Amino acid sequence: MRKILFIASALAILTACSNKMEDQAQNNAAPESIPPQQNILYDQRSTLFELLPVDSTDIVMFGNSLTHHCEWNELFGIPNIKNRGIQGDIVEGLYQRAEPIVNGHPKKIFILSGVNDISHNVTPDSLGRAMDKLIKYIKTNSPSTKIYLQSLLPINNSFGRYKAIFGKEEDVRQTNVVFEQVAKDNEVQWINLYPHFADAEGNLRSELTNDGLHILGPGYMIWKEQIQDYIME
Repeated sequence: MRKILFIASALAILTACSNKMEDQAQNNAAPESIPPQQNILYDQRSTLFELLPVDSTDIVMFGNSLTHHCEWNELFGIPNIKNRGIQGDIVEGLYQRAEPIVNGHPKKIFILSGVNDISHNVTPDSLGRAMDKLIKYIKTNSPSTKIYLQSLLPINNSFGRYKAIFGKEEDVRQTNVVFEQVAKDNEVQWINLYPHFADAEGNLRSELTNDGLHILGPGYMIWKEQIQDYIME
């Protein structure tokens, strides 16, 4: 009888341990890729931005995580610079959430977006059409707003962090070629940030990043230097 109880107890302990290990494995598993429009953070920020006012004195920084992660008003010492970046966003996402910004008729909008689209295998030509649609929407609904289209930054796959952008270096460069033409066709200001962040091989300079995609503080200082005259004009 004691032997049976001991065996039963041991099995219960083993089962409990096994279940715990399975739970831990599930908790540690990489989350599935979630489209930006379904992302929890995306909804949190986009619904907030729908309620926060924008007016004709404001400068709006509009984009993805590269924009999201900067304290723009502190960087420039200008309180009316407003951050409307959302991590993971795509060009179509910017179009979908542009209305609350455009309705405020801001003084300026600085746009940087596209690398997430590239990670989803969107082609440079398709990206160009999406960016053209966004810019035309802003110009039509807020003609007084000055638009600045910024190039994509280079990427650096030596960090091995983001598999979705492996081998996408040429897509980034070609997208910048297309975006420059979109800026020209729409008569908006083109700002080519790319060469100021690239090393001799065309990769994002390793001292400016810790993951091959996003930039560190010194990178934002370079960005500031490249757009400061446009911010102040």
